[in-house]
Amino acid sequence: MKYSGFRSTFLLSTIVVGLLSLLMSPPALAADWKPTRPINLIVPWAAGGSTDQITRLVASEMEKPLGQTIVIINQPGASGSIGTRSALEAPKDGYTWTAGAAQDLGAYQTLGSLNSSITDWHLFLSVANVQVIGVGPNTPYQSAKELLDAMKAQPGKISVATAGVTSAGHNAMELIAKVAGVKYRHVTYDGGNPAVVATVAGETEVTTQLAVEEADMIRGKRLRPLATVSNKPLELDGYGTIPPLSDTLPGFSAPTNYFGIFIPKGVPDDVVATVQKIWIENVSKSDVLKKYAVSRGALFAPVYGEAAQKAAFPAVQANAWLLFDSGKAKVSPDTVGVPRP
Repeated sequence: MKYSGFRSTFLLSTIVVGLLSLLMSPPALAADWKPTRPINLIVPWAAGGSTDQITRLVASEMEKPLGQTIVIINQPGASGSIGTRSALEAPKDGYTWTAGAAQDLGAYQTLGSLNSSITDWHLFLSVANVQVIGVGPNTPYQSAKELLDAMKAQPGKISVATAGVTSAGHNAMELIAKVAGVKYRHVTYDGGNPAVVATVAGETEVTTQLAVEEADMIRGKRLRPLATVSNKPLELDGYGTIPPLSDTLPGFSAPTNYFGIFIPKGVPDDVVATVQKIWIENVSKSDVLKKYAVSRGALFAPVYGEAAQKAAFPAVQANAWLLFDSGKAKVSPDTVGVPRP
């Protein structure tokens, strides 16, 4: 298999983190949990987006070993905090989970939208995603430099579609704006998929959502990728190589954006132990998930427990402080256990 710079760079770190995860013995494996009714898995974003895509695939891989149905419930709103709150406030019986990007989960306290940090959750991460600057085919921009030059020449005029404040797309554009010194017009949608569709339809000129959300439109030439929001290129099946933004902005980099399933702490130990066992024996070996990652421009990176917390925290730090420094957050991250990176 041929790996892009992005995928190959993270492959070794993924293997190391995965091995750390596998070496951690899940507690009380002898007391496997046998759910007696369907599990509700709340996706706090719209259907079709990055969270919805990977969550449905992971859920389908988990149903057989669990011996129970996992019901996906899309509950978008307030940058994912509404659906996440529903999972947090549900009975701690192990039958209500949520999903998303760990960096979003770690920013809710700073935003003042939900009093919860990533340490309040058991993290089960499955993939890492990279954002891509994509523009509509009828726009004049042929490179990231041309787009940034236009943003400098027309401050606040060029529209950028994202899934809302704290979303992967918004975080990417905020970081770009900070590093490049540009201003843009933010247009928000209920999820990454609607944001991408809006750009394809010409409602907005640009989107900075994830490669997994843009992949089909890029392959279909309905969206033109200008750069990955990274210091590594991305090889997208059916398209080719997308150059890194660091080619245009030397020294540019962004932390790895991990996605997964989150179970609130306080649920029975056997629930957590059973999901950990499934992560080792099923999720980490899933050909379905590996194929998804390769075809969508994502990194297959299954990890859980303390290793997951450590893997996700750099993106949490970067996200929380970016939001605070740009005036979008109400609470200083260092007051809720997120020191400045």
